[in-house]
Amino acid sequence: QVQVVESGGGLVQPGGSLLLSCSASGSIKWIYSMGWYRQGPANRRELVASITHTGVKDYADSANGRFTISRDSAKNTVTLHMSGLQPADTAVYVCNADRTYYTDGRPPTEDAWGQGTLVTVAW
Repeated sequence: QVQVVESGGGLVQPGGSLLLSCSASGSIKWIYSMGWYRQGPANRRELVASITHTGVKDYADSANGRFTISRDSAKNTVTLHMSGLQPADTAVYVCNADRTYYTDGRPPTEDAWGQGTLVTVAW
């Protein structure tokens, strides 16, 4: 199974920036889409940004213009550059690999999730 690990969260002042990083590992041939979700009450997940293997991006309205998602498909990594952060952005951010294809012949799997990284925007 694909493993997904995030890093980069922390405490930042309003108006500041953070870079979140995510790495997927395993016998991966390719991943259709990777993205970042906010995890709220009851572990509800809300899309922040995603990017397909061909580079098609999708942003939440609250992220568009402030956050930038990028991907290195050869390394199975995805990053989220967050700027102009505000207290409302405070959340646990979780990385997702939506559909993973493998090199060892196993069938593709869907929705692999990381453990999450906490972003806190406060003075």
